Amino acid sequence: MDVFRCPRCATIAFIESTECSACGLEIGLHPPTLTMRAAPEQGSDVGGSWWFPCGNRPWGCNWLVAGDSGSGRCLACRLTRTRPSSDDTLALEKLASASADKRRLLVQLADLGLPVVPWYEKKGGLGFDLLSSRSDGARVLIGHANGIITIDLAESLDAHREALRISLGEPYRTMLGHFRHEVGHYYQWILVEQTGWIDECRSIFGDERASYKDAIARHYLEGAPRDWQEGYISQYATMHPWEDFAECFAHYLHVTSTLITAGAGNLSVKMEGVPTIPDRGITPRTSYADATMDDILGDWLPLATFFNRVNRAMGKHDLYPFEIPEPVARKLDFVHRVVTSSRVEVPLGVS
Repeated sequence: MDVFRCPRCATIAFIESTECSACGLEIGLHPPTLTMRAAPEQGSDVGGSWWFPCGNRPWGCNWLVAGDSGSGRCLACRLTRTRPSSDDTLALEKLASASADKRRLLVQLADLGLPVVPWYEKKGGLGFDLLSSRSDGARVLIGHANGIITIDLAESLDAHREALRISLGEPYRTMLGHFRHEVGHYYQWILVEQTGWIDECRSIFGDERASYKDAIARHYLEGAPRDWQEGYISQYATMHPWEDFAECFAHYLHVTSTLITAGAGNLSVKMEGVPTIPDRGITPRTSYADATMDDILGDWLPLATFFNRVNRAMGKHDLYPFEIPEPVARKLDFVHRVVTSSRVEVPLGVS
């Protein structure tokens, strides 16, 4: 995934941009090529096909939709199976915010080549129920079941999310993190549990057939083992093999996304005298598809140290407040091998 640029003046654009900050051109993301294209209301020709701005553009969606798709909404928006009612304006504002994180997730999945089969095309396909526990007081459980990821839009509220982060003793909690964790459950289900990877997965993460209900009860009664840092990326990962895999999958996405972003910006880090950063320095790559997990961590650990120092210089918490012991590195290696072996030519199901 390279830097996104304005198709007219080549100015760098954020992945969420609807307009070039330099020349003012209306732009949108073209899913098949993961590039920014002109997005006039009347549509534009891209490679011989007509593409139009998504019907949810007033709510911040900057994706384009093919003229022959039979829908006025883009693939990312059509993946949302359930959303708040049209008269719930507060929830719709949070839906717009959460949808930006969902689109960022989908771009990364496409860049990794992971298959995305929509819920409306196949039973068990990927879909999202984006609901708000603030709408009618009904509890919304964040989770995954049979391809459908449920997200509580109230997590877009900083105060709500931060209160939960503190009460649960979590060092990191973001909406994007929720999406990455839950999609980890989805890919474990379709790429591991239903394939030849399952035996190795069980040898590394444990047997996912163990009672999830009992695991939840035990975790919230007893908490994580005292020595959890020696073999897990987070306390939550200790609850059940499913959660261990999903946490590692989310961290794999955190790490690779940040590395590739740094690589696309031509960032190099060289800090003599810092034990975790080799004297030669490190220069992140723009793709790790052909790398080993050792290569990835060899670049990531120095870069994370640097970014943590930058955050502390701003009086902020560490960007990456985690440790990666050897057992976790082995789990991340498994995730990496599953991901790289599962690449498809058309990950977003569009051509």
